[in-house]
Amino acid sequence: MGEQLVDFFVSWFVYPGIKWTSLLVGIGLAFAFGAFWFTLYWTNILKNLRAWAVLVGSAIFSLAAITFIQVPLQLWAGDVLGGFWSREVIYRFILLTAIPQVLLSGFIQEGAKLVPVVVWWWRKGRSIDPMMGLAIGAVAGLGLGVFEALWAHNRVFLTGWGWEMVQAQGLMALAPFWERFFTVAIHVGLSALAGYGLARGWGWQFYLLAASLHTLTNYSAVLLVAGLFTVGHVEIYVAVMAVLVTGGVLWLRWRKTEDVTLEE
Repeated sequence: MGEQLVDFFVSWFVYPGIKWTSLLVGIGLAFAFGAFWFTLYWTNILKNLRAWAVLVGSAIFSLAAITFIQVPLQLWAGDVLGGFWSREVIYRFILLTAIPQVLLSGFIQEGAKLVPVVVWWWRKGRSIDPMMGLAIGAVAGLGLGVFEALWAHNRVFLTGWGWEMVQAQGLMALAPFWERFFTVAIHVGLSALAGYGLARGWGWQFYLLAASLHTLTNYSAVLLVAGLFTVGHVEIYVAVMAVLVTGGVLWLRWRKTEDVTLEE
């Protein structure tokens, strides 16, 4: 399994056979999605070079956690379930049997994104303004959100996606990009929420909240497999979650009147 995990890790950086035009479009869309959602927070935190270390660190650390912690644990959980029930039984009760895998994705990814934020908070003597916590959390979420969007876009292009699919399938052909647009918002918003809670002294409580909301978002994939959702329903569900999460965090953002201080 180790070789497969390494191959998966490398696949985030290498796209053999992809056209340069598609690669550039994938990069451009990923950065555009990130810029749109991050701009809503109205912060100049990225003028601080250390914030860029948080952004890059979140992307790389989260990828490592997904590859070498989340995926193996999900496979192990699947093996455990398979040791008790047949594949038919697992599928019949998919709404329950899929919960461990979905929980793992939410809790591991939100924990990994929070690591650079905790390092920032620790270096500041474990005392930062809540708006700084929210801003640096948003930066951490932006790192994974954009990196994951870039990977997802290029995987779509590698399947042969082109504008002729839009002509043949209509707007549904744009579903992967629609979903990724709102997934970036969720990554940014949930990390901002966790960072805010950490700065307020409610670190583990807000981490659990962020991880639970992440899990709830990912559960839409289970509803799709169960036949309760169509692809269109999933896209709407993810969009609604993104808007609710972003709206809630922006409410916290604008409750305060003071600006984020970057010179701390």
